[in-house]
Amino acid sequence: MLKGIDNRLNAEVLACLRAMGHGDVLIVADTNFPSDSVARATVTGKLLRMENLTAAEAVRAILSVLPLDTFVDDFAGRMEVVGAPDEIPPVQLEVQAEIDHAEGRFRPMVGIERFAFYDLARKSYAVIQTGERRFYGCFMFRKGVIPPEA
Repeated sequence: MLKGIDNRLNAEVLACLRAMGHGDVLIVADTNFPSDSVARATVTGKLLRMENLTAAEAVRAILSVLPLDTFVDDFAGRMEVVGAPDEIPPVQLEVQAEIDHAEGRFRPMVGIERFAFYDLARKSYAVIQTGERRFYGCFMFRKGVIPPEA
């Protein structure tokens, strides 16, 4: 345990988040996503896990230490529902609420078509698989910067 760090962040996840640079992409995936095979193509080349957490719980922990990119509109994305790209399932509403909490304002995620999401995930820095069992619990986050102290 470390003081001031969410205890849901394990050592491998913390090391990965720390190593990422500005603009690097992180995928947070549900249990149905082909996480292991996709993770092999990422920068890290291995799957990270936060298995006992919902997507929203994992995202809350991650965003407690990970700044989101403020220079781009696609700072965060959600996998679109096949055949209903504008539908926002409850799992995605919960994650949006965690983003809003971390940002202190409403910043909507962009929708990403399912197969485009898979392609983006293969090019990402890392994939973290959660214990989320609801469909469409897959998200993309683009790391931002921490400004210098005044």
